[in-house]
This record gives sequence, C-alpha cells and structure tokens, in this order.
Amino acid sequence: MGPPTLALLVAARDRPGTLYQISEVIFRHRGNITYIATSAVGETQIEIDGVADADRLVADLEALEVVRSVMPVPSFREIFGKRVIVMGGGAQVGMVAQGAISEADRHNIRGERISVDTIPLVGEERLAAAVRAVARLHRACVLVLAGALMGGDITRAVREIQQAGMIVVCTSMAGSLVKAADLVVSDPVEAGVMAVMLVADTARFSIEKVRGRRF
Repeated sequence: MGPPTLALLVAARDRPGTLYQISEVIFRHRGNITYIATSAVGETQIEIDGVADADRLVADLEALEVVRSVMPVPSFREIFGKRVIVMGGGAQVGMVAQGAISEADRHNIRGERISVDTIPLVGEERLAAAVRAVARLHRACVLVLAGALMGGDITRAVREIQQAGMIVVCTSMAGSLVKAADLVVSDPVEAGVMAVMLVADTARFSIEKVRGRRF
C-alpha cells in the first residue's frame, strides 16, 4: 500500500505558466495529481497520490517564486466522501433527496462519509447533458434519476456513464430509461435510501445482487 493521498491548498500568483511550474515540481516527486480545482479566492486544491516525502514536496513548492503559500489540508474524500447525485423532476427529486440524506446520516454517524447533491431539471436535452456530466464529477459514485418520463438521449447518456463505472438508479416511470437503469425503485424516498446503501461501506448491499431488478 502506497502513501496516502496528499491534499495541498496552494495560493499562487495569477500568471501564465504558474500551473506548469507547480505540476513540474510534483512530477519530480513522482506524484500523480488525482484532483485539482481553483476556488473563487484564487487558491488551488491539489490532491496527489504517490508522494513519499510530503514535507519535501511542500518545501519545494514554497520555493517557487510564483507560489505565495502551501498548506496541507484534508482531501475532499476525507471531508465529503462519496457523492450521490440526484436529478430530475422537482417534487420527486426532493423526496429522493430526503431518503438519501436520512440514510447517509445513519452511515455517517458510524464513520462513513457520503454527501448528497441535487438539481431539479426538466427537458431531454438538459437532462442528458447533466447525466453525461456526472461521469466528470469528482467522487460521484451513484446517480438517481427521478421523474415521470425519461428516454431517448437520456437513456443513451445513462448507458455511456455506466460504461465509466457509474451506478444509475431511477424511479419507476414511463420511457426507455427503466430498461437501462441498474435498479428501478417505485418509491422515491426508498430510491434515495437504496442509492446510499449501494455505495456505503457500512452497508451490506451490493449492486451485483440487485442489478436489473425492480422494487
């Protein structure tokens, strides 16, 4: 087992080449950048695997003229954990979120880290674009789609993110989506509960045991 993920909050000058210089130092330390994001205040959180000497890396980054400060911080996985994404029709999204948040709370009390993100959306084009974007979201593990009718490009988008390893749960509805989803759950609250159970390490519930079933 290698070194744990190192998360650094880097404050640097806003100029061309800054990110190149920072990443070049990380490369010299044989680090693999697994996540990077810049905040509204100009700080960049970088999460790195494979760094054997974290103190030396921090010192080398601080020695760069473009860097103002470097602070080790907890990784987003440590703080927020796995992400459950809920989208679709407003009322049903709220009910799915209610179930997911209640179940996540139960597991988080026991040491798990699971967060729930929601967005009410309507329209095939908007939903399909949002579904495809889920595969690019950091720490996203499962998507729940809630609504009355979904199919067409939404179904195609679901199949695409499933190929990337995403689990997709949907509520019972009209349209072709129900044939593509990994799991179909009639009750939206229960759909949220089951989505969390599918990704919780503190639950004995595997998608391999229920894939393709309806509840």
